[in-house]
Amino acid sequence: MLQRQYKDFLSDFKSWQQLNHAKQWLLYPQNIGKNLSIDETALSYDELYTIITNKKAKGKAGSIVAIIKGTKAENIIQILQKIPLGQRNKVEEVTLDMAPNMELIVKKSFPGATLVTDRFHVQKLAIEALQEIRIKHRWEAIDQENEAIESAKKQKKTFTAEILTNGETKKQLLARSRYLLYKRESKWTTNQKQRAEILFDCYPDIEQAYRLSIELSNIFQNTNNKLYAYTRLAKWHEKVNQAGFKAFNTISRTIINHYKTILNYFDNRSTNASAESFNAKIKAFRSKFRGVRKIEFFLFRLTNLYA
Repeated sequence: MLQRQYKDFLSDFKSWQQLNHAKQWLLYPQNIGKNLSIDETALSYDELYTIITNKKAKGKAGSIVAIIKGTKAENIIQILQKIPLGQRNKVEEVTLDMAPNMELIVKKSFPGATLVTDRFHVQKLAIEALQEIRIKHRWEAIDQENEAIESAKKQKKTFTAEILTNGETKKQLLARSRYLLYKRESKWTTNQKQRAEILFDCYPDIEQAYRLSIELSNIFQNTNNKLYAYTRLAKWHEKVNQAGFKAFNTISRTIINHYKTILNYFDNRSTNASAESFNAKIKAFRSKFRGVRKIEFFLFRLTNLYA
């Protein structure tokens, strides 16, 4: 009731200049800066919107440059081209993920900008590949345990699972190792160190995949020179080829296909963290108001704060 009173009488929602097209697109050209981020987010259920933000605003007032419904490149480009070319040419750098539509949007809309692939998206692929190997072994362990139980029943024996030195079964070991594989060794707890030692002893391929994941992360964290980064990535690709992990080979090919925009990271060490942070603010804003009942009004309140 109070929200309705605010929307209909106390706020300027009904006289909002962008109300007629708010559900489809919102533009704030005055917020364009040299460094932008582009990402997608869901405002409600599967309602995806493409959001462009100015990094200089640091997630505060003046952050939002554009909010456009959908992720189809042609539609986004058409709306962004409503902004005068002179303003769009001010953009020097845009950070983005590896989605081809995002790359096309930036190239067509901000022709003078350097594209920088977010390094966290690249590292995330490596972590997902590592977890895929762990999960594969876990399913195998579950199958082996089930077969052993069934065999014991047929022989009218009591099944007793193999207990490892830390008191866990292999099935438990693989399930509980999930979080330690996200972390560096220096950040492991005492229990995680013990668990990792047993895990790597039982499953050397998981250790090998973990080392590959950490090495990729080290390239981004400890390299400042683009040429040196290129050399280190080439050596990493060779190790991936020798390891023979299908998932890591897929990552390797992905990096090769995007290597120019990935290497651009080493110029200014720019990431898409600001876009991810802004997405988190949208989710928190949405949660505070218990979802999005009317998208136009939600966007009105959001842009009042951040545009």
